[in-house]
Amino acid sequence: MNDVVQNIIHFVITFLFAVFFLMTAASLLVWSERKVQAFMQDRWGPLHYGPQGILLAILDPMKLLLKEDLKPKGTDSIVFRIAPMVFFAPVVTAFVVLPFSPYLTASALGTGIIYYVALSSIDVVGIFMAGWGSNNKYALIGGLRSAAQMISYELPLVLALVGVVMLTSVVGQDCVGTQANLNTCGVGSISFTQVIAAQMRPGVPWLWFVLLQPLGLAVYYICGLAETNRTPFDLPEAESELVAGYLTEYSGLRWAMFFLGEYGNMTIVSAVATALFLGGWSGPGTAIDFWVGLLGPFWGNVVFNIIAVFWFVTKMVVLLLVFQWIRATLPRLRADQLMRFAWLYLIPLTLANIIITGGLLLLPLDRPVRMGISAAANWLLLILVLVTFRRVTGLSAASTIPSWLRRQVATTAAAKAAATRAAQSPEPASAGRR
Repeated sequence: MNDVVQNIIHFVITFLFAVFFLMTAASLLVWSERKVQAFMQDRWGPLHYGPQGILLAILDPMKLLLKEDLKPKGTDSIVFRIAPMVFFAPVVTAFVVLPFSPYLTASALGTGIIYYVALSSIDVVGIFMAGWGSNNKYALIGGLRSAAQMISYELPLVLALVGVVMLTSVVGQDCVGTQANLNTCGVGSISFTQVIAAQMRPGVPWLWFVLLQPLGLAVYYICGLAETNRTPFDLPEAESELVAGYLTEYSGLRWAMFFLGEYGNMTIVSAVATALFLGGWSGPGTAIDFWVGLLGPFWGNVVFNIIAVFWFVTKMVVLLLVFQWIRATLPRLRADQLMRFAWLYLIPLTLANIIITGGLLLLPLDRPVRMGISAAANWLLLILVLVTFRRVTGLSAASTIPSWLRRQVATTAAAKAAATRAAQSPEPASAGRR
């Protein structure tokens, strides 16, 4: 068959799978979140429509499609109508390049990580457009919060992935010894498929990058929570003070596009974490040579890709359940805590991780020794972060701000009190006679 025709068929199958998976995953996540929250709060959750209420995954989208599409007076009509499309379009586009299996991915795109990061930064434009075009103060505040939050957490999210790119420059086939061929290694890869391949080497098929960069996974996942506006970073749509934030004036299908985009972004964050840190589709049975030898080239590849999709989706589901677990566990942060956590904690932490990882991987030692030292240092850094997290960030039950900031606030308050007492004290008698 002509290569052009094969590429077209490949793209069509990948695109249809991505769209179908996105719609199905979003609907099932809505039902799953209700059941998980109910389980954690000792409730039943959906029960009446289908077994364990599973038909709600179909009935909810149908209800939203049939609801009236309202547009308040005074809105910026064009911005108001385009905002959901601007928010939802990058979600569908990003799904096309997610590596669910060796076949179900746009493998020709060698810049997958950069492409994903670029698309993830477009969502904030759609949310801000929704807040601005709604002509509603609460919606505008939600849009401004979202712009500040998503831009702030975009930087540590990208920096958390640099360690993975560094590792791909070391685990290449020709990166052996102190005199490695720098023409074929030492550069690193930003392709999803090549990063997964680096974690599935024949000698060490289970060397997932989470074992070498656990801190990178933790920081990336935290930033993913903020990028998707999930608890405890759901300030842009805080119902306690903003009703529904930038979604206040939306209804029907346009509201559903925002809702679908949020769950789609959750799935994308989990998929990228699976590909870059959890070995992608690697798992028991993902040996293509075995299946091709047993069933032939065509059916062997079909079975291999089905198993690969199974393991990839299974890892994604685990990360998505953690999303829901966190929502049922953690309270919402304040706006100042959220910004301080990004700029004064996560960004310095990711920069320190890059410097330490890069320095250790450049040591003039054999590759296994360098990788072992780098992994041990990363685990120690993660343990140090977990131990000092409360004290450094001030995000604890006993204290809402760090001790150094408390001292500064106390000093400022004492100075103001002294100035107030001095201003209110009676004037000397001599001053009165004059």
